[in-house]
Amino acid sequence: MGFSRRSAGIMPGLQPHIEGPVVQSAADNKHFFGVGMAFAAERRRVGTCRSLHAAVPTAQTGRDTVEAICTSTIAAPGNALRSEGIPVYRFQLIAHTQIGECIGLVGSAPELGRWDVAKCIRLCTSAKLYPLWRTDAAIKFRSASKGIQSQRVEYKYIRLGPDGSAQWEAIGPDRWVPVASGRRSCVTVDDGAFGYLQPHPFGCAKLPAVAHRSEQGAGLKIVVIGSSVALGYKAWLLEGWASLLGKSLLQKYGHQLVNVSEAGANVGTTAARFAAAVAPERPDVVVISLSLGNEGFAHCPPSERRTGVRRFESGLRRLVQMAQDLGALAILGGVYPHGDYSPEHHRLLWETHLRMAHWGVPVLDWLAAVDDGRGCWKPGISFDPAHPNTIGHRLMYEAIDLRLFCVGKDALEEQKRRFRQRPETPIYLDGLGFRVSGSSGQQRLWIANASPHVYTVDTGWQELQTALRCKAVLTPGVYVAEEAAQGEPAFLAVGDDGAIETTIVVPPGAALEYRHALERYLQDERALLFHDGHLWIVREDEHRFRVINESDHEYNIHPMWPEVRAAFKALPPGVYEDPLDHRAPFRTAMIGHNGLESRVKAPPRSAVSFRYTCELSARRRVAIVPLGDRCAVRMLLYKIGYDGPAFPFDLTRTASIAEVADMVARRFEGMWDPALLCYSPEAGRIYHTRWTGLSFAHEVEATDDALHDLSPVHERMRIRYTARCERFWYTLRSCDEVLFVRTGVADRGGVMDLVEKLEQACEGKPFHLLVLSAQSSQEFSGLPKVGHYDLEFNPDRMYEDPGYWLFCTETMRGILNALDVSSRNLFWCPPTPPQPAPQGLCTMG
Repeated sequence: MGFSRRSAGIMPGLQPHIEGPVVQSAADNKHFFGVGMAFAAERRRVGTCRSLHAAVPTAQTGRDTVEAICTSTIAAPGNALRSEGIPVYRFQLIAHTQIGECIGLVGSAPELGRWDVAKCIRLCTSAKLYPLWRTDAAIKFRSASKGIQSQRVEYKYIRLGPDGSAQWEAIGPDRWVPVASGRRSCVTVDDGAFGYLQPHPFGCAKLPAVAHRSEQGAGLKIVVIGSSVALGYKAWLLEGWASLLGKSLLQKYGHQLVNVSEAGANVGTTAARFAAAVAPERPDVVVISLSLGNEGFAHCPPSERRTGVRRFESGLRRLVQMAQDLGALAILGGVYPHGDYSPEHHRLLWETHLRMAHWGVPVLDWLAAVDDGRGCWKPGISFDPAHPNTIGHRLMYEAIDLRLFCVGKDALEEQKRRFRQRPETPIYLDGLGFRVSGSSGQQRLWIANASPHVYTVDTGWQELQTALRCKAVLTPGVYVAEEAAQGEPAFLAVGDDGAIETTIVVPPGAALEYRHALERYLQDERALLFHDGHLWIVREDEHRFRVINESDHEYNIHPMWPEVRAAFKALPPGVYEDPLDHRAPFRTAMIGHNGLESRVKAPPRSAVSFRYTCELSARRRVAIVPLGDRCAVRMLLYKIGYDGPAFPFDLTRTASIAEVADMVARRFEGMWDPALLCYSPEAGRIYHTRWTGLSFAHEVEATDDALHDLSPVHERMRIRYTARCERFWYTLRSCDEVLFVRTGVADRGGVMDLVEKLEQACEGKPFHLLVLSAQSSQEFSGLPKVGHYDLEFNPDRMYEDPGYWLFCTETMRGILNALDVSSRNLFWCPPTPPQPAPQGLCTMG
């Protein structure tokens, strides 16, 4: 007695199926398709299966590829059966089960039990395959040759429990496969996940291992190179849009289509295999069809989405150029949806779509046919988030205007000649000699000033900006002049609307060609030293690098940024400067064997080039080391931009200059010794009992119970001041000259004593002691290595009065400039200095 497939619940008489390892046969080694581990656990209750787009994300990369392809040997139907033309199928799907459960297959055909659960076919799995379940042997639909049900078999999966129960996967339309007779190979049907009922099946005989070719005709040879969608994934028998296109082009025009697409391909991998896959075919036309999803666009952090878009667009332009270099006409497959796209994804998708339309090459427009208006596939046309099903593939094919391929050899040559010309579009001409032109396809902008006048381009020049938006259609970002001379604008920034955002001054006689700064670097991972989505550090050649800041704020690039410091290890050590303005502040990069050793600042929306100038030893570097009495010097250096990791006196109060000298002489021994420290709750400070003028105001934190347990504070001080002292001695060893700075009233004898102790500490290295105090400079006249300014810098007032802080900062900057200390020769101590090699041991250079 059979049971209706409409019912659900307990089915008596069913025994649990104990699954062992899948028996493999050497008779047939076929590819076994799996949508892989990406499918989430299916719903267990009838009628509660959620959409695959919500339950089944693809891998984190978002690639439009089959997530797992299990290659397995399977029992093959005999050649005799194949010669009879009997349809032969294997079925598989992803299902998460409990111990003792298994999956069954039941359907309308006699071979599937005619909906009788007791006659269902049990699927198998193994430790290696789970959660993939599959039929143990191929199913031969002999009844298909007898004309059953219009050559279509319907079926569903059931979950079989160890207690004999059976549970249907979901209420809804039945699964189905076509079973037309005459096919001579076994088809593996990939049904996705248990409980997710696909509107259209996916199955094929095997994955194409080599290029798929249509019959050769008398027309053109067209090569399609792309990813899994171009390969036909998730269409029945891989009859995707490209396969349908090939059949139509052969029938209508006699063209041959060769498909060399590869599952999981992105712009980088496609460029790498282009010469080997495409060039030997000697194509007349190359169709390039790739997915933003394979660039990680669907699942990357929001801050990296635009980076992915730019890499994708840059890669497509590169592939177009590669096709044209072969003498072929390039055609681009347009962008298409993804089931995991958000409204922001959708907006960026359409921006890319619109820009591609202005690149000067034909584009296959698919969005109108398959986009639901939110970046996702229209209902019922996708197999999973990344792939259309058979219906979706047909819609993509039907959206292609076949007249694009209605061209003979002569006409094709004319088209290729036209596309090879430099697509420079006139944008603006004022009649006086000022001209702007652009190329969306090459992401270039030309600005020429043949007049005797100076032109200022800014956001208020509405006529020019409107022309840029409408005619140039440039990708947002920073553009760099190829050959900018002194006084000419070396870069400009284009906003999201395609207009120029920065103000540039174009002198008479300028003829500038601007190129998107990232265009040349996005596809060359060796050139990219660092990026965070807004800041890019790229190597132009062995002796030049460029810092590109696409954000709206200044970037402070310094040795305390570990990732950036380490990135510069890839460059030869030396001094690098901006060749157009080497005296500008923070346009000098000093690079050692451990990476960056100076501070560089990148203005908003800029691209600054740095060129090797000299060896590090040729630049005399000066270290600024504060010696108290308070934190005023630290605060001023912070405002100037010369601050770095803290030294021992930066955040302490030292009332006595004699005690400072003694601490240096003792190499700071005992400075943070718990036995010499005591806490004053009234003052909120920690005082030192040996050096009574020494106190600490920033060590006790709000969560500390300083009155009862100072041990956490002592431990923090040990770590902090050990590191600060190591930096002090490393700086004295490593710099070329030291500028010690001391604030607060001092006496002549105390200064002389301090100079003596500093001479011992510096071991012959040149140094200078700068004393800043509200007293007469006569007190220190005639002292060697000592300079004095009658000034008072009050840190309390700085905190309270920003104007006073700024005044003090500019005063300090002037003093340092007078002493010839600037960002061009400042020594920067790393946060964690390298430890000196033990004496008697040699180190590898």
